Amino acid sequence: MVNSCNTNREILWRQVWGLAALLVAMILCWMAYTFYQPRILQNLELVELAGWLGIVQGLIVAVIEPLNGGISDRLQQRLGSRLPMISTGVLLAGVIFVSVSLLADYNLPTGMRWIVPVLMTAWVMAMIIFRGPTIALLTQFVPITELPQVNAILVLIFGTVGAIAPLLHTLLDSMGASITFMLGAIALVLGAYILQLFTPKHSLIPAIHPDKSATAPSILLVLIFIIGLATGFEIDLLFGIFPQKLQTQLPGLSVELIASEILLVSAIASVPLSDWTADLGANKSMLLGVGTMTGLMGLTVLNDSSILAIALILAFGMSFSLVLMSIIPLVLGKLAVTQAGLGIGLYLGGSAGGTAIVSLLMKQIGITSVAAFLLAEVACVAVTLCILLCKKLENRG
Repeated sequence: MVNSCNTNREILWRQVWGLAALLVAMILCWMAYTFYQPRILQNLELVELAGWLGIVQGLIVAVIEPLNGGISDRLQQRLGSRLPMISTGVLLAGVIFVSVSLLADYNLPTGMRWIVPVLMTAWVMAMIIFRGPTIALLTQFVPITELPQVNAILVLIFGTVGAIAPLLHTLLDSMGASITFMLGAIALVLGAYILQLFTPKHSLIPAIHPDKSATAPSILLVLIFIIGLATGFEIDLLFGIFPQKLQTQLPGLSVELIASEILLVSAIASVPLSDWTADLGANKSMLLGVGTMTGLMGLTVLNDSSILAIALILAFGMSFSLVLMSIIPLVLGKLAVTQAGLGIGLYLGGSAGGTAIVSLLMKQIGITSVAAFLLAEVACVAVTLCILLCKKLENRG
């Protein structure tokens, strides 16, 4: 059983790198899934379903992710570790990924083609089982005061892997769905094994907020969900609408490449910005990141200069980096360590819901860059109000 306090208050770097290994595997698998999902459904003559499946899955995730986070907290209290839940989720996701890979190139009869989208949805649910609990492990590895430093490394990894998407898509296309999903399953299991290997049973849990109530008020949990919903909504607007708008001033660049450049800048900026975000605090850095991102969207709508478009790509990357680096410290800093999984689940669930809403709006009515900017303003106001209310609740407590 894992001990419940860290008397040294030091970063457990070995465990952090183990967590990072699993994070890389997760990101690569999501990229492979999003690349091949529409192709597989199109090959099965389920073109209409391809547009709706992601929306439905996002809405399901919005409900299940917080519940899953709460379950991981209870397992942590009973077993002293989240690793059994993480291992179970990884094994399920790996088995389902292999199953999809075997069916991907198989000519299924018309009456049995529904199996594939069901398996895809089951795979997403399996990924949810361990996504939030994996991030919540940071409460065992890192004191709250050091979270910005560690989070900068995770953002560096996320941004770098995301930035190579154009190259990765070329590789995935050459390998085919079956081999890709097989390798994805292997990567997940290997990532989980490295995490297990680097996390011995004597690893200690930093007492992030020993003075906080073990149970947060319901309104605080709702506010965290709304923060996730609004930030997920705005981030999806950023990557879903504005690379196309920027391309009108930079016709030599593809939309995918512009999005990759934003991710690359966010990765590079994460390290130098980490100390600054630590000094600002999670609340202020989140507000600065979301507010700046919203303002940049307004400038993008008005812009007709190629030079300014390049500057906007750089600025979008830095503001996105600020948001990413603020998320984990913001959520974990507002809840007791015993509710870390629930907090991460609420944020991720809200974010998935926001993404699903954007996808639904784009599919049903379409979103122009002007409309996206106005919607982003609403999201920015929602984040601001929620953070201010959270601060008020903390002061009252």
